[in-house]
Amino acid sequence: MPLFALNKPFGTICQFSPHEKHLSLGVWVKTPGIYPAGRLDTDSEGLLLLTDDGALQARIAEPRHKLVKRYWAQVDGALDAAALECLAAGVDLGDFVTRPCGVKRVEPVERLWSRNPPIRYRTAIPTTWIELSITEGRNRQVRRMTATVGYPTLRLVRVGIGALDIFTLGLEPGASINLAPRAPWNGIV
Repeated sequence: MPLFALNKPFGTICQFSPHEKHLSLGVWVKTPGIYPAGRLDTDSEGLLLLTDDGALQARIAEPRHKLVKRYWAQVDGALDAAALECLAAGVDLGDFVTRPCGVKRVEPVERLWSRNPPIRYRTAIPTTWIELSITEGRNRQVRRMTATVGYPTLRLVRVGIGALDIFTLGLEPGASINLAPRAPWNGIV
């Protein structure tokens, strides 16, 4: 049962079949018969797990298992304490209310790779980096949460899934590693 960790680059679509506008996962991972356990939007980057085991995919991706996913979000503006409290308590997104989550400010400059293309830069408007730890992972959830509290996401990087951390794994964008030697998966995901 293979389990691969990939640092999905910005602009890569979460599918293996070729796409007319975007790079696909097949550019980065050549192992046949594996599929993403969860997804990352094309404009999001970071840790993505891939496996051929349906039960493991469900354990990683389905919100009912409450596996924590950690994201670093660079948001537009100087995020205030009230917005942090709203994010932590849960945000009404219209079609659902998010579960309470962990949220804190982070300074990722030394650890985080450059994005290509870089985000827009405006000298008059600051940005803030936050880490959100969520257990749901619905479609564009983090982006919708930050926008709802008044701070749109400029850059979104998934840095952790369960006990796995992209920095500990040492994965640069586009790099992957076979985690099979670490089986069983208890305590990892």
